[in-house]
Amino acid sequence: MNPSTFTPDHFKWAYADKVATVTLNRPEKKNPLTFESYAELRDTFRGLVYVDEVKVVILRGSGGNFCSGGDVHEIIGPLTKMDMPELLRFTRMTGDLVKSIRECPQVVIAAVEGVCVGAGAIMAMASDLRIGTPNSKVAFLFTRVGLAGCDMGACAILPRIIGQGRAAELLFTGRVMKGDEAANWGFFNHLVEPDELGNHANELARSLADGPTFAHSMTKTMLEQEWSMSVPQAIEAEAQAQAICMQTKDFERAYNAFVNKEKPVFEGD
Repeated sequence: MNPSTFTPDHFKWAYADKVATVTLNRPEKKNPLTFESYAELRDTFRGLVYVDEVKVVILRGSGGNFCSGGDVHEIIGPLTKMDMPELLRFTRMTGDLVKSIRECPQVVIAAVEGVCVGAGAIMAMASDLRIGTPNSKVAFLFTRVGLAGCDMGACAILPRIIGQGRAAELLFTGRVMKGDEAANWGFFNHLVEPDELGNHANELARSLADGPTFAHSMTKTMLEQEWSMSVPQAIEAEAQAQAICMQTKDFERAYNAFVNKEKPVFEGD
C-alpha cells in the first residue's frame, strides 16, 4: 500500500506530510456504510500496520456529517434475510473494523461534525482522539432497530471513555448525545466550531506526526493491552516498553536538544 497512490473505491483518501485523511463520501445520505465500505475500511486500517510513511490518520465525513451508520437499504434490509452463519460473518467483520482501528500503530483522530450514529458512533469511539462540534449528534441507536447495545465492542470501550453509568444509558436508550454533553462527558477531547473542525484536526495531526511517533505507537499499544492486565503486570509491561523507547534515536535527539537549549526535531526512529 503506497499512501501517495492509494485509491480506495468506497471512501476518499488523501495523504500529505505523514498524515492520511479518510473521508466517508456519501454526503447525500449522511455517509452511511455498506458491506463493501466496511470491508475496505477494515482492510485499509489493517494494512496501515505496514505503512511507515503514515504517522497519523484523520477520519471524517463529507457534507457536514460524520456517518449515519449502516445503510438501511444496503445493509439493514439484507440482514433480515440472512441465516445465522451469514449474520455471524457480518458481525465479526464489523468487529474487525474496530480491531483494525485500535491495532494500527498510527494515532487515529475522528473529526466529528453533524450526524454520528450507529456504526459511525462506533468508529468515533474506536478512534484514539475525538474532536466534535456543537452540532455533533452522537447516538448508539442499535436498540431503536431492535438490537442490543453490545455492538462492535461498545460495552467494553464506551464505559472506559465516559463511565459505566453514562455508557449504559446511551446503549439502553439509543438517545442522542449532543456536542456539549459529549465534551462534558469526555467523549470528545475538544469541541470546536464547525468551520474550525478541519483546521483543528489537521493541526493536532501535524503536531502528533512531528512528535516521537515510535513512542506514540508504543503508547497506543499499551493503552490497548493494559486493559486485561493487573496493575503489577502493567507496570512491568510499561517498564519494558519504556526501555525500548530509550533505545530510539528520538530519545537521544530530545536529550541533545535539551542540552543545547533547542527544540527537538523528531524523526520517528
